[in-house]
Amino acid sequence: MVQLSRHNVLRRGDEAYERARLDAVWNERKPDRYPDVIVLAHSEQDVVAAVRLARSEGLAIGIRSGGHSWVGNGVRGGGMLLDLSRLRDIEADPVSRTAAVRPSVTGPALLEQLAPHGLFFPTGHASTVGIGGFVLGGGYGWNSRRLGPACLSIVAIDVVLADGTLVHATDATHPDLMWAARGSGPGFFGVVTRFHFALHDLPRRILRTVHSYPLDLRDEVLAWSYNMLERLSPAVEFSAKVGFAPGLGRQTVSVTATAFCETDDDLLAPLEEAPFRDRAIRAVVARETTMAELYDHADRMTPAGMRWALDGIWTDEPVEKILDAARPLFDSVPDTTSHVLWMLWSRHPERADACWSSQAKVYLSPNAGWTDPAEDLAHEQWAHGRLAGLQHLSKGLQFSDNNLADRFDHGLSPANSARLEEIRAAYDPQGLFRTYMTPQESTTAYAAAGPARTH
Repeated sequence: MVQLSRHNVLRRGDEAYERARLDAVWNERKPDRYPDVIVLAHSEQDVVAAVRLARSEGLAIGIRSGGHSWVGNGVRGGGMLLDLSRLRDIEADPVSRTAAVRPSVTGPALLEQLAPHGLFFPTGHASTVGIGGFVLGGGYGWNSRRLGPACLSIVAIDVVLADGTLVHATDATHPDLMWAARGSGPGFFGVVTRFHFALHDLPRRILRTVHSYPLDLRDEVLAWSYNMLERLSPAVEFSAKVGFAPGLGRQTVSVTATAFCETDDDLLAPLEEAPFRDRAIRAVVARETTMAELYDHADRMTPAGMRWALDGIWTDEPVEKILDAARPLFDSVPDTTSHVLWMLWSRHPERADACWSSQAKVYLSPNAGWTDPAEDLAHEQWAHGRLAGLQHLSKGLQFSDNNLADRFDHGLSPANSARLEEIRAAYDPQGLFRTYMTPQESTTAYAAAGPARTH
């Protein structure tokens, strides 16, 4: 049996433990939770050994891929943190149009390998997002309006199960396991050591339009964008934003459209017909861009080194009803890097082979960003508390925001959630793998307890 190196197993109290715990979360706001053991996996064999170690010691397992979970879902109290951040291999096969990808590979690294072969994958929007948590949670990425959530491009997985075995799962050999891998997010009951993806054609070119408007146009711009969506090609990714605007020094309401073009058609022309177009503070019109530039724009919206709290709801209620209910949220955006995203995804067809099932026309997501720890509670309460006022409009959430502990909502349809638990009981009857976070693990509760809270 493969043995873990003593340098790869850190127990609480070891010299390197705290650095590894803090490094496991990208957010500058680290969760006040302490695993008993942290395993730094350097290989697939290390993952197998770690799962067997956890079984032998009765340790529940939390998993970190890229560490971009806003609440640090993998870092839980007690048990084991299995850190996969060193698993970053990519094997692309342009002939079969597939790629075998380790869980901590980032979007830029994957796309860099695929581009010379004319291939593409709908990676996460931030450059630092690990593919593992992103894909398991559904994966609304670049060009997902046309290509669908990234989880629908999974064709197989290599996964270590709760009994310590490593299996290569496909729809033919393990249909229930594959169904769960496509969208169950933090509720998945295994350690995926390699994803096998179906790849897509690289867009011929990418065009980007951005209009920034004064805040007094907020409701008009948001309503217009909501009604504009059906006029835009699925190849156009479309969103609006209220609040922080990099480079402008003031809050704005803005719309952004990114066209992943297969033809020479002017997919972004309808945006220039906006009735308030002449009031734009700043405008970029159908400018040719690259994936590297898109990542840079996204990263400037949520810069590293800050404290972050996110939340979100799917809703497809009439836009006037949404705007009325969301007014307290929009009126109170903190004057920091905070903002509210208004993501116009529409609805992608669901599939019987995927548990992914929570979606609607628009995803409304408050993003609180700040630097002072003394402000933690205020920003948490804005992100989660204000959104609670829209709960009656919610069709569920995206697992990418991992907010179940702070504001209960559904990441799956009731039927799919029930089926997931039945499959979990078969694959992980002892509950070795951590599942969704609970209110007792709420980051808001930690903020309310204050710095005097004992560890």
